[in-house]
Amino acid sequence: MSQATPAARRKARRFTLQALYQWQLAGASVTDIEAQFLANNDFAKTDREYFHDLLHGVPGQVKELDELLTPFLDRRVEELSQVEKAILRMGAFELKERLDVPYRVVINEGIELAKVFGAEESFKYVNGVLDKLARKLRYEEASERPSSKDD
Repeated sequence: MSQATPAARRKARRFTLQALYQWQLAGASVTDIEAQFLANNDFAKTDREYFHDLLHGVPGQVKELDELLTPFLDRRVEELSQVEKAILRMGAFELKERLDVPYRVVINEGIELAKVFGAEESFKYVNGVLDKLARKLRYEEASERPSSKDD
């Protein structure tokens, strides 16, 4: 597990989103996409290990991640935009596998990626889906927060 700064992890997530987007559209091998990204981008201030873990982890568990997300979606996974699909899959993977990352960080990073790369309101959708998934996968951690009026 790498001890990277939040900024280095943020850059890793941004590159991972772009790489997953390419993987979803082109279906190229993750190893080839990773090599291309490492060759064509400045990874000096990026958590390369985290990039690798996310980029290989999401496609490796894509069926399971989609099944985890499905109960919280208002449409089929195939109907999501490519950006939303990549962000939600990455968030689901982090919530499931990276317990060292607080669930609030996972959700916030997904929101920020959606604001930059997604459609105008997609950050709200990403927030809602990941928040519900966090309550399922990280019940103990999520239940420690103060409850809202809807809880």
